[in-house]
Amino acid sequence: MIRIACLVLLAIPLYSARAEDYPMKQMLMEPTELAASKNCIILDVRTSAAYAAGHVPGAIRVDGNDWAKQFQDGKDEAGWLKRLGDLGLKADSKVVVYDDAANKDAARIWWILQFWGVRDVRLLHGMWTGWKTGELPQSKEAPVVTPTVFNAEAQKKRLATKQDILQLLSSKAAGIVDARTAGEYTGKNKLTNKHGGCMPGAKNLDWVQLIDTKTNRFKSAAELKALFAEHKIDLDQPHVAHCQGGGRSSVMNFAMELMGATHVRNYHASWGEWGNSDDVPIEVKGK
Repeated sequence: MIRIACLVLLAIPLYSARAEDYPMKQMLMEPTELAASKNCIILDVRTSAAYAAGHVPGAIRVDGNDWAKQFQDGKDEAGWLKRLGDLGLKADSKVVVYDDAANKDAARIWWILQFWGVRDVRLLHGMWTGWKTGELPQSKEAPVVTPTVFNAEAQKKRLATKQDILQLLSSKAAGIVDARTAGEYTGKNKLTNKHGGCMPGAKNLDWVQLIDTKTNRFKSAAELKALFAEHKIDLDQPHVAHCQGGGRSSVMNFAMELMGATHVRNYHASWGEWGNSDDVPIEVKGK
């Protein structure tokens, strides 16, 4: 297991959002808390160049784009067990993840690790921005990793597939949260998809509204509660979140669980699959 030495704690900056505000505050770790930790595996989801220029001491770099491509609805179990074991992970590891992409890349890694049964995965609150703002130590040394035999059971209830969505739309057993931009949701911006628009009945909450863009921290519990209420997203009810490719919806999954939701799934294939299919219902609101 990767360890980082105890460091002298600096004064915690005054942020608008405190970890203790959230119902599931343990899903986040403050930079100064991580700096003092001795028993975390830390994953850096930035580019190799950014990692080489300086990272949290003891952090292991993982390629978020590669993980996104390789997930494939969790089909390659053997490959994933090896990949996670090569990082020194076990199901009971305490893992902290960070990026420099406003939580989007780190949240995907959080979600994939949770899917594969790693129980204690947290996001660094404020991401790399928070670490630098706190003027905490940096390292340019890549740690030596001792591989493990990773054994865990996939938590398939965290994932929604295209067929799941079709059934949900028919039965209305869960709400759909669209974490894309308003332009994508209405169909005005198709990106590179064959079809633009949204799933029938989906509620649009752009993922960027969840984050304080200056600090890369999640907005306060009161602000998140108001956002979900404004968009008529009842956190006590089951929901599936999606975006274009599973990253932005991972942030939505994280924020909803942070606020106490217990029945949230991620349609990881998202609009990249749905918007290029001819056998699914689509609403276009931008006409």
